[in-house]
Amino acid sequence: MALRISHTSVDSHDAYAQSRWWSEVLGYSEDSEDPNLPGHEECLIISPDGAVRVLFIEVPEKKSVKNRLHFDLRPTDVTRRAEVDRVRALGATHVADFIRPDGTGWVVLADPEGNEFCILTGQPELDALGL
Repeated sequence: MALRISHTSVDSHDAYAQSRWWSEVLGYSEDSEDPNLPGHEECLIISPDGAVRVLFIEVPEKKSVKNRLHFDLRPTDVTRRAEVDRVRALGATHVADFIRPDGTGWVVLADPEGNEFCILTGQPELDALGL
């Protein structure tokens, strides 16, 4: 028997707003046959290659403690700093830095609803370090 992850679900206060925000952050899009609309209780976004799906589900309660699951995001073509700056401009808030002396590490941010996620060392930086 084998299993695969169909999608990752994220509890949300406003599923539509979260789907729009994360679409902008990740470069994902909605299902053209089932578009996300304001007021929808479930809003799906899909990676450009269709391999990754994130479903935002409305729940009545707000986030109150640290996430038990979060996204670790690696920039593919720019530095970590460039992506942190871009995502902060979209409305993310800074939580903490875990940058090592060699420049590797990560920055913890939170989305507009307070869900933490990390931006890791960018691939260009890793390539320059030979990692």
